[in-house]
Amino acid sequence: MPHILIADCVRAAHQRPFDEIGARGNVALFTEALRHHDAAVECSGVNLADGEALPAGTGLVDFDGVILTGSPLHVGDASPEVLHQLAFARAAFATAIPVWGSCWGLQLAAAALGGKVRHSPAGREIGVARAITINAAGREHPLLAGRAAVFDALCSHLDEVETPPPGAVVLASNAISTVQAMVAPTPGGGVFWGTQYHPEMDLTVVAALLELRAEPITREGFAESRAALLAYAADCRALDAAPGRRDLAWRTGIGPDITDPLRRTRELGNWLRHIVLPYRAGRGNRSR
Repeated sequence: MPHILIADCVRAAHQRPFDEIGARGNVALFTEALRHHDAAVECSGVNLADGEALPAGTGLVDFDGVILTGSPLHVGDASPEVLHQLAFARAAFATAIPVWGSCWGLQLAAAALGGKVRHSPAGREIGVARAITINAAGREHPLLAGRAAVFDALCSHLDEVETPPPGAVVLASNAISTVQAMVAPTPGGGVFWGTQYHPEMDLTVVAALLELRAEPITREGFAESRAALLAYAADCRALDAAPGRRDLAWRTGIGPDITDPLRRTRELGNWLRHIVLPYRAGRGNRSR
């Protein structure tokens, strides 16, 4: 069975308010997302943001893949926390291990590999990233296999990749961010796959983000009032609990790209099938 290391880029203290209102953290979200596609996958979590070490007796090369999660951090801050995560990403990229990144994970990887990250000129993208459009390269790439030419996905970000790293290929974009999906070679002979959106996220997490950040999100014009924003968040929670409710799907404009867990997490399933499992098989061959 594949063994994946989930490097959580969110401090436990930042996650705590989300836990209190029923929104799961990164390790649980990614584990469930991966198991939609391979029930036997084994996941180990390490809180990279809090400086946790790898599980006792293990190193990066003991895993079949590494996931860099989302985070509220900003590459441009160059804080000790950011520098630590950049160092971790570079260590992973020095091996041939497959690496996945969602949102901050994509930005972190881009910076670690020589690209540039900036505050998005279009501003915040929150809740649903609309009309993500696959380009010619993306139509030929397995990362987006099974996706419609234009699709929606869950998201939450203020920053974006401005300049992809050397050798990277952008696979999809939308009106907010040019880089919504990207792949890049790594120095150790591996490959990075990532998305600006969150295939691992669910609508309960989106609801929690809206509830906990209601004031700035309302000020930015996403809702006419805080009450209206919280009503939308309540609809997201209800739709997560009952994805077959057509009234909620109609009112929120959220369809099966998001409510169907297999479709929502498709990119992670593609990563497992096309990158992680072949890498694992190759490791087994080299060990004999």
